[in-house]
Order: sequence, then structure tokens, then C-alpha cells
Amino acid sequence: MDTHTSKFKIWLGLFIAGGLALFVIAIFIIGKQKNLFNPVFKLTSTFYNVSGLQVGNNIRFSGINVGTVDNIKIINDSTVRVDMLIKKDVQRFIKTDCEAGIGSAGLIGDRILVITQGSNDAPVVKDGQQITSKEPVETDAIMASLRVTAANAEIVSDQLAEIMVKVNGGKGTIGRLIQDTAIAENLSQTMMNIKKSSKGLDENMQAAKHNFLLKGFFNKKAKAVQKTKDSIAAIKAKEQKVIDKKKK
Repeated sequence: MDTHTSKFKIWLGLFIAGGLALFVIAIFIIGKQKNLFNPVFKLTSTFYNVSGLQVGNNIRFSGINVGTVDNIKIINDSTVRVDMLIKKDVQRFIKTDCEAGIGSAGLIGDRILVITQGSNDAPVVKDGQQITSKEPVETDAIMASLRVTAANAEIVSDQLAEIMVKVNGGKGTIGRLIQDTAIAENLSQTMMNIKKSSKGLDENMQAAKHNFLLKGFFNKKAKAVQKTKDSIAAIKAKEQKVIDKKKK
């Protein structure tokens, strides 16, 4: 009987000790998440919509968890105040022009509060100070925008398909150019005539240069061109002399 009682007391003691250990570990974990064992300071911000943000969600600055959401309170029908507890050693990096925004820890993760970086010349925030906020983009608004984009893409796709059907059927200017062989042949013949006309024009110009009546005109034109080239060459030579003198 005494042996049975002793075993029961031992197991009871182990159970109580295990429960106390679990309680201490839980207090430590919760306290660490709530920054109960670290010096903290408080900031506040107001939002029109907190988009699912909850008390205890993390606060990030420069991608690092620096605090937690301490309290969320509805002020009026258009304002929700969010109180933040942030580690004291981060205060010197948070400036008065920083903004608080609501984001997500991942595609389907918990909501988090993100503090953006401020300017270097702005003063450091004080304990209990309120900072400005950026309203979050709701998932419903994103989905609505995507639906509008998809509908527009469908309309454009249908119009392109209709145009291609008309082109393949020989309708319209492009369709006739592609499908009608007679138009294509006429276009090719027109291009050949243009080439012949251009070649004939070059031949006429060459003949005109050797013509007695027009030879003086072309000689004057050639001399003017050469004179311009000589002037440009002289200017470049003077510039080069100036550059050489400066180097010496």
C-alpha cells in the first residue's frame, strides 16, 4: 500500500513539474512575441480599413519583425486606430515621415503592419507619436480589376480573330492584296516601272552633265560643293592648331 502511494506521489510530482515547465515555456514564448521582456515604445496610426489586421500581428521595418500590434480600436465610422509596440532599439531608425501600411506575410499568410523607411533628415519619432498611414489594397478590388482586364483582352482577341477571318477571306485592302493575285501582279509591275523610271532619270542626269548648255551649271555646282568642303577642312585645321598649342 505504501509502495503504491509512493509511486502515485512520484507521478503526481512529475506531472506538476511538467505542467509548470510547460507554463513557464508558454509564458516565455508569449512574452517574447509580445515584447514583454524587451524595452518597447508605442506608436499609433489610423486607417479607414485595417483589412483583417489583428492584435498580436507582427510589425515589420526594413523586412525585419520589430514589434507587434498591441490594440485595434474603432474611433468612428471612418477611422480605426492601431496601437503598436515596437522595440526600443529600433526607435532611432524610425522617422516622423515614415508611413504605416498593411501587407501580408505571403500569398495566403497573416496580415502584418509594415512601416516604410523615412528620409535621413527627418527627426526621430517620439514615444506615443502618431504616424501617417497608407490604405491597403483589398483583394476584392484586385480581382475586380483583373476581371475588367480579362474582359478587355477577350474583346481585343475577338476583334483580331474577326480581322484575320476577313483577311483570309480576301476582304478589305490587306485581304485583297494577299488573296487577289491580279493586284499583287499589278503592284509588282508598278515597282518594276518605278525602278526603270529611276534608272532612266539617272541616265538623263548623267547625259545632262555632259551637255554643252548645262555643263557650266553643273561645273559651278561642283565648284561650290568643293569650296564648302575646303572651308570646312580649313576650319578643322585651325581648331587642331589651337588644340595643339594648348597641349604644348
